[in-house]
Amino acid sequence: MGMGEIKGKLEDLAFIYGYPDEYRWLVGEVKEKYEERKKYLEKIRLIIQRVFKKDEIKPISIQARAKHYWSLYKKLQRYEMDLSKIYDLVALRIIVDNVEDCYRVLGVIHQHWKPLPGRIKDYIALPKPNNYRSLHTTVFCEEGRITEFQIRNEKMHQEAEYGIAAHWYYSEKKGTKNFQKRISPIVPVKKFTWIEQLKEWQKNVKNPDEFLKSLKLDFFKDRIFVFTPRGDVIDLPDGATPIDFAYHIHSEIGDHCSGARINGKLETLSCILKNGQIVEIITQKKHNVNAGWLEFAKTNLARSIIKKWLRKNEEKWEHDQEKKLEKKTIIQPLKTTKAKLFKKSKKIIFHPKIESKNQNEFSNVPWRLAKCCSPQPFDPIVGYITLNQGITVHRSNCPNLKKLNNKKKIKLNWKK
Repeated sequence: MGMGEIKGKLEDLAFIYGYPDEYRWLVGEVKEKYEERKKYLEKIRLIIQRVFKKDEIKPISIQARAKHYWSLYKKLQRYEMDLSKIYDLVALRIIVDNVEDCYRVLGVIHQHWKPLPGRIKDYIALPKPNNYRSLHTTVFCEEGRITEFQIRNEKMHQEAEYGIAAHWYYSEKKGTKNFQKRISPIVPVKKFTWIEQLKEWQKNVKNPDEFLKSLKLDFFKDRIFVFTPRGDVIDLPDGATPIDFAYHIHSEIGDHCSGARINGKLETLSCILKNGQIVEIITQKKHNVNAGWLEFAKTNLARSIIKKWLRKNEEKWEHDQEKKLEKKTIIQPLKTTKAKLFKKSKKIIFHPKIESKNQNEFSNVPWRLAKCCSPQPFDPIVGYITLNQGITVHRSNCPNLKKLNNKKKIKLNWKK
């Protein structure tokens, strides 16, 4: 819910009791590094204050932010538990008045220190799914040491620390003079788009386990950002395809999807989307859901809706076909020849008799002996209703019969 500060404190408390040995090891490893790092960042803070004064930038605050223990532990697991590879053990957080100043500060920092390639992240232009907004950059700082900066305005900071609760804080305080003087006009009352997304997922994914899986696999995974033809930003998990994009927009768009244009060019529905692409979904009037989509649909949301549609329509198709079979009144009569049923007998012809209350409904339905088990008169037998060939007669112990749908089986015996 974007409550970064509260989340961090709760996770650290749980870390103590959930993994006590790992917690003690980590605290021992980073305690001295934390203190040393804070002293170093205090020196950087004084330098950056002088630079800001020269450029007439007046930040609200410049603070050192230590990474929470649990967050640090998870990051260390990705870097072979090597603390020297963690550049944001303690970072400098700069709070300014407005969005324009955020970018001005970023420019000033890059003029003063060289940024690391690939480590500049603009979450203001492209917010995270939980509406987190900030500028992140990592630079080669004093003494050649790698240092991370986070830059945001006051509203962004409150939302990052306290999440959705910050929304009501602003709503309650926006009438006061102090609030208007310090925060206004950065408080538009708007919906949190990620909450709307969660509501949509909950509506389409009824199973609680599937819903939780969606959160783990889709919502909290590495994200990419693509655009609709109108310029709206759509965030999806890394590796998503146009099918995932279509179902993210709306389930009906996904169900009627027939193709996709990526940056104006026709592409397959299985292509992997990349950051910054413009995605247009081509639809048709009829439903176009295909079981093959499950091979490349990435998000659990898309997969759940596809499976739901396939199950629903498969049951309807089977029901319709069974009804058609039962309503047929003029089909090849139930008959066969001596040679087919009992070659040794020239006088007596045996044929299967249906044991059912509704046996009259099948009186004119054609039947045939299954080739897989070749039932003979007096063998225990079971009938299986097929769509195109009427009733197929199997031995009751036929291995293939066990694999067939029990609802379509009927009891049979031999009749003279």
